Amino acid sequence: LLCGMNVSWLLAEATARDLDDACLSEEAYLARYRGPPRSPVFLPVCVAYLAIFLVGVLGNSLTCAVILRFRAMRTPTNYYLLSLAASDLLVLLLGMPLELYDLWRNYPFLLGEGGCYFRTFLFETVCFASILNVTALSVERYLAVVHPLKVKHMATRAHVKKVVLLLWLLSMLCAVPNTSVHGIEVLAPKFGREFPRSAICSVVKPTWVYNLIVLVTTVAFFLLPMLVIAVLYLLIGLQLHRERAAGAQDGRSSFGPGRLSQSHQQRMSKRNLQVTKMVFLVVVFGLCWAPFHVDRLMWSCMDVSSERQLRVFEQVHVISGVFFYLSSAVNPILYNLMSTRFRETFSHV
Repeated sequence: LLCGMNVSWLLAEATARDLDDACLSEEAYLARYRGPPRSPVFLPVCVAYLAIFLVGVLGNSLTCAVILRFRAMRTPTNYYLLSLAASDLLVLLLGMPLELYDLWRNYPFLLGEGGCYFRTFLFETVCFASILNVTALSVERYLAVVHPLKVKHMATRAHVKKVVLLLWLLSMLCAVPNTSVHGIEVLAPKFGREFPRSAICSVVKPTWVYNLIVLVTTVAFFLLPMLVIAVLYLLIGLQLHRERAAGAQDGRSSFGPGRLSQSHQQRMSKRNLQVTKMVFLVVVFGLCWAPFHVDRLMWSCMDVSSERQLRVFEQVHVISGVFFYLSSAVNPILYNLMSTRFRETFSHV
């Protein structure tokens, strides 16, 4: 009798949506409010991720191996590339399996709150460390071309190691805010029933806090660094243009310009090629990382109740994920294409 009275009271207070939910099985209820348990694009994304995984792990492992094994490869520039390769390996070996598991089983999240913190902290750290390493590498190139005298005491191995360590510590520190707003979220109990199988790793703090963090990190760790990098390479290009013009003028005014001019031209040509290669590397890096930040900004600004926006976001999320991991696999390929020394040491290993 008491049960019947409680049910009558619940039915009297329930909406049409509540009555519809009461008739659903647990699987159907979770599918309504959490979506399908397995992503519909799991198979094609899995194939793409596995190809990226094989190429990326092999390429970045070779990059680490040749820099650590061959003394001639332990240049200040290559230490930044070593740090970038380590970041890429962390993404591929730890981040990609978690991402694939999420696509295969959207819920429940089985790693608990600690696993949720670890995943968020990992992605944030490697994201920040990658862009900071590329920025530091660009600063080093700028100093080497524009201020060659100043770079002598800054481009030592000990100095570069300290810079790389500082960049990683800064990345870890800046990853804490976004990690702190994440946690395990479950659907609220309904009709006296709980849904532990609905657990997902998601934002559990107020949405405005997450939106602010995403906005600040996008500006501080993507837009601003890419602007700084663009300005640095513009200044490098202007410096090389001035040197080329000065060399041509000296060659015309000297009595024996042939040999001096040819030597100067060869040196300038080599420097131009090195700078062009680095610009190409930075452009590819920026193109691969841009969808990742667009994905975060879109999620923070969109109306989650709009099915149309959710469908668009799902497509953007898949594309951003592919490009995010592709950035971890493409760097060793670019090193191999652009550097004869890397090609030779890769082949040797």
